[in-house]
Amino acid sequence: MTTPTTEGSAGTGAYRVLVLNSGSSSVKYQLLDMNDRTRLAVGLVERIGEETSRLVHTPLVGSGAGRRERTGPIADHRAALKAAEEELAADGLGLDSPQLAAIGHRVVHGGLRFTEPVVIDDEVLKEIERLVPVAPLHNPANITGIRTARTMRPDLPQVAVFDTAFHTTMPEYAARYAIDTETADAHRIRRYGFHGTSHAYVSRKAAELLGRTPEEVNVVVLHLGNGASASAVAGGRCVETSMGLTPLEGLVMGTRSGDVDPAVTFHLMRVAGMSADEVDALLNKKSGLVGLCGDNDMREIRRRIDEGDERAALAFDIYVHRLKKYIGAYSAVLGRVDAVVFTAGVGENSAPVREAAVAGLEELGLTVDADLNGVRSDEPRLISPSGARVAVAVVPTDEELEIAVQTFALVGQARGPVGQAHN
Repeated sequence: MTTPTTEGSAGTGAYRVLVLNSGSSSVKYQLLDMNDRTRLAVGLVERIGEETSRLVHTPLVGSGAGRRERTGPIADHRAALKAAEEELAADGLGLDSPQLAAIGHRVVHGGLRFTEPVVIDDEVLKEIERLVPVAPLHNPANITGIRTARTMRPDLPQVAVFDTAFHTTMPEYAARYAIDTETADAHRIRRYGFHGTSHAYVSRKAAELLGRTPEEVNVVVLHLGNGASASAVAGGRCVETSMGLTPLEGLVMGTRSGDVDPAVTFHLMRVAGMSADEVDALLNKKSGLVGLCGDNDMREIRRRIDEGDERAALAFDIYVHRLKKYIGAYSAVLGRVDAVVFTAGVGENSAPVREAAVAGLEELGLTVDADLNGVRSDEPRLISPSGARVAVAVVPTDEELEIAVQTFALVGQARGPVGQAHN
């Protein structure tokens, strides 16, 4: 495929990257300075297409720094990006700035073709569209964001960074489902994995925390947010991950079931008379923690447990039991584990989840120090006792920075430390 030139707007002296995460009814954005990796502005446009659309914009530099908010109808993604551009321009950070090197787009599904970031051209966009059947909830929104941004700045390199790319190093025996090969190949049915930018960033940061290179360590990463996934990373390469064809497989999540017997679907269709769409909605939106106890906020669940709520306690136990299963399985897959790392909203902030997830796994070398585990911090940190055979760590994820670093490196702007950051 043809790679657009990076001359002009992305030429010498351009050092900013705008990161866009376009959802079905929202656009999240961050503008980063790649000289020192600082954020210049962050924002969110939500409820796009509704009368109650809302834009929250926070400039992080200059005398105008401070949160701004506006409400009112925003018709579509083009209007959303235009509104975001107006806010950035008001801070002297507009999309017409010669300092803007590129726009980096989060794209959920890259299939097997996209194993690394790629500069977007018409051929790339067509391939992302061809992957819509395996990512119907995510890729269409990502495509809309890309098309809109390309219309606004057609001269600027636009880069797709794929959630699935980090997991394409899985060996075939880990990626294949045990179903008829011809059927699987005809319909692209295999395990792809997601949250790849987070797993890439966190596994690399974990190695730094241990004072080693990514190639020297084996790490189990637990990305625990409303969506949750685990990965086994050997020498900087993913060899196993919990999500599969879709983000539904694996761990118990906020509203997703994670692993279930596939026959549950047929049973519900035959016995309960549910349609395929109804089962899909059940497993993706009405299951997980919210299905078990009515809440998908771990803080609320812990509050209810403290008050003696048995339903919340059972939900927590099921959540933790699934974590233990994956930690044990991935320890077996890796053979040697140097660190188990918690990240994302729950992983970074819930000390009870971290403690419970490794409790009883002392034979695997896993334990946490209660005092260290109780510390709240935005910095990567060890929470295992000094001298522990396997490190247990908390590493705040930064998917936007990872997207920015990969984008900046691809368009030829990385220099010095920035260029060395992506392994």
